[in-house]
Amino acid sequence: MVVHTSSAAEAAAPTTRERILIEALNLFAQSGYGGASMRELARRVGIRESSLYNHFAGKAAILEAIVAEHGPASSASRLEEPRYKQLARQPAAFCRQFALDLVEQWSDPREHQFQKVITAERNRVPGIRAKFADHFYAREQSLMTDYFRGFALAGLVATPDPRETARLFAAGLIYIRLEHYVMGATPSSRPKVIEAIDRYLAFFLSLIAAGNGDDKKRKPKGETRGKAAPD
Repeated sequence: MVVHTSSAAEAAAPTTRERILIEALNLFAQSGYGGASMRELARRVGIRESSLYNHFAGKAAILEAIVAEHGPASSASRLEEPRYKQLARQPAAFCRQFALDLVEQWSDPREHQFQKVITAERNRVPGIRAKFADHFYAREQSLMTDYFRGFALAGLVATPDPRETARLFAAGLIYIRLEHYVMGATPSSRPKVIEAIDRYLAFFLSLIAAGNGDDKKRKPKGETRGKAAPD
């Protein structure tokens, strides 16, 4: 009897496409998009240059694929996962899970490389700026707004405008990222970041807690007909 075995490492080995994206991100971060050649990328991956075109139409397509896997794109994709949908009636748990997932993303060295690449190249590559700024951010914002609208309609939070509440939530997290990962000489330790996250979440959730003020006057914007009573 022939026994087929495979190690966990083999099972988890990246595909050729994944290796191309990994090496492309490294190369773009080091040499810039304009300075990176398909020949050098092929050498790093360990394949022929012609083989790259079996996976991507060209260098711009590779950059688009990198954009699609990082930043707001990855956050938006998470919001569509079952584990988030299960939190559709748990605003505190939802906000904390989203924040913790962002901490993991921010701590990933590939995310640092991606931010370097996208900052440098978004104005130079046709279509990248629009795709990154409009499509991905708009998708994340729309999904986040849907969650806060659901919380409001269920009476779990008090907000006159779910969209602006979602933007406020995201803005606080962005500031934490700037403070702990971008502006300092070195990134803050994970415990310090989590402490900042917990402090912010406690404050944010207190602002939108159900029962704040007169709930009857705090209708989700656009969810009821007629003009809301003034605060």
